Amino acid sequence: MARHTTFGIGGPAEAFVSPTDSDGLALLVGAARRGGFPLFVLGGGANLLVGDRGIRGLVLDTSRLSGIDSGLGRSGGILAAEAGALIDKVCEAARDSGLAGIEDFYGLPGSAGGAAYMNARCYDLEMADRIAWVECLKPGESETARLPLVPSEWGYKRSPFQPGGAAEGAIVLRVAYRVSEGDPAALGEAMRARRADREAKGHYRLPSAGSVFKNDRSIGSPSGKLLDGLGFRGRRIGDAMVSPWHANIFVNAGRASAADMRKLIEEAQAEAREKLGVDLEPEVLMVGDF
Repeated sequence: MARHTTFGIGGPAEAFVSPTDSDGLALLVGAARRGGFPLFVLGGGANLLVGDRGIRGLVLDTSRLSGIDSGLGRSGGILAAEAGALIDKVCEAARDSGLAGIEDFYGLPGSAGGAAYMNARCYDLEMADRIAWVECLKPGESETARLPLVPSEWGYKRSPFQPGGAAEGAIVLRVAYRVSEGDPAALGEAMRARRADREAKGHYRLPSAGSVFKNDRSIGSPSGKLLDGLGFRGRRIGDAMVSPWHANIFVNAGRASAADMRKLIEEAQAEAREKLGVDLEPEVLMVGDF
């Protein structure tokens, strides 16, 4: 799984399958569920820490479900992308078609499905601000359902597909974004500026999962600033390291193990709790056998 995560960390999958269309995906999901076989759906591998012993059961890779339809943009104000389409590719398709609204997401790692599941956020914009509807496969059903965005079901780093959500257990197949007409040159310039900003902040220097902890807005200070004040920049356990340029970005500085990365995350949580009385909530999902 190290080859399929932005951290570059993770042991083997017991079974790894990449369907080429949503019908194939539905067949695999149905077979796994009927057989009681554990199932994990993999998006772009961002925001994910996989245990060193890997993942038991079936890992369903969505990377080949990557179609993007920008033809609805001018007539219906919609750009639709399959779950495995990388966010960068979705943004580039919108730019090339002169469709504005999602350019600020350029440079965000991961896929359309994963970003919807996490309700990914950047530059004060979250996926829920742009999503019109999501097509998904609900638990126990073989037909796809199109779910319109219901604002009350979404929140900061929260979507209805997560545990406790209204669509818990549903598998995202396609995401539609609300767009409007824009100038391709201006959209391209905005996208280049976003990527340059991310590069300047060190987002791509070493393998990482982006921000490790959510920002608790009731505290008033971002998690990175809190950890910075605790002297966490550069702290290291093996090759798992807090980046020297941003204390909320933990990086794989070589051949980091999942166990060491989890220890480093837990160390940050423990120190923030002890010294600041703050509970840091990870946004990175920890899956598999550590």
